[in-house]
Amino acid sequence: MTEEKVQSNGDLAALQELIDVVAKLRSPDGGCPWDLAQTPQTLTPYVIEEAYEVVDAIKTGDKEAIAEELGDLLLQVVLQAQIAREYGQFSLQEVAQGITQKLIRRHPHVFGDVSVNSADEVRQNWEQIKAAEKGATSPESQKLSEKLSRYGRTLPPLTAAMKISQKAAAVGFEWENIDGVWAKFHEELQEFQQALAEETPERQQAELGDLLFAVIQLARWHNLDPSEGLQGTNQRFVQRLQKMEAVVNRPLSDYSLDELEALWQQAKAQLAKE
Repeated sequence: MTEEKVQSNGDLAALQELIDVVAKLRSPDGGCPWDLAQTPQTLTPYVIEEAYEVVDAIKTGDKEAIAEELGDLLLQVVLQAQIAREYGQFSLQEVAQGITQKLIRRHPHVFGDVSVNSADEVRQNWEQIKAAEKGATSPESQKLSEKLSRYGRTLPPLTAAMKISQKAAAVGFEWENIDGVWAKFHEELQEFQQALAEETPERQQAELGDLLFAVIQLARWHNLDPSEGLQGTNQRFVQRLQKMEAVVNRPLSDYSLDELEALWQQAKAQLAKE
């Protein structure tokens, strides 16, 4: 038996053990009350959370953390499939078969007789096959608004806003130069400030969204990733708080605003040196 075959058998055995454990957790006879109480809807936040934790682990390069977080994400897949099987909807086998068949269909240059010369051609073929599979050839499905609505439904808001604006710009719905983008930003900032002073919370929320969308346009024009930018800010904020807490002997809430500002600037300078 080849080494690859042994590894494959081991992978399948490990996966089957996970399937059995999840089935036991969901069993009305001796299962876990928390797991039994879950539905596909209650588990969706965990799917998102685990996916982000996988990405974070990959960024760290820690192989043990990556393996652990991939396991947590795999658990969500198996758990969703287990619940669906209990509802008589589909099984993990159907999930695996479905993605396998999709990969074969969308790689005709590997599993068929199509020839390609670059990764760009592979991507173009993928998109064409994907559109045909989803019936995206009708006049209604070809509308830009229909395509963009899918981004709004399925992607995190910052990512969706970037994708939506990129696709809109690609068909000519775009400013002539960066000055127009900055003018839009200042316009939205003024409208947000006015809404905060005079409008209802609903109007304020809407104007906040418009302002954030304008910021994302500035990021797009400068080839910056708003999600990564905000993630970096979050990390720096926490790191500075850690530095502050490392040099104080009381809870931060016991300090005055001026004292906290001094500690903040000290932490900021220390991190900059590091």
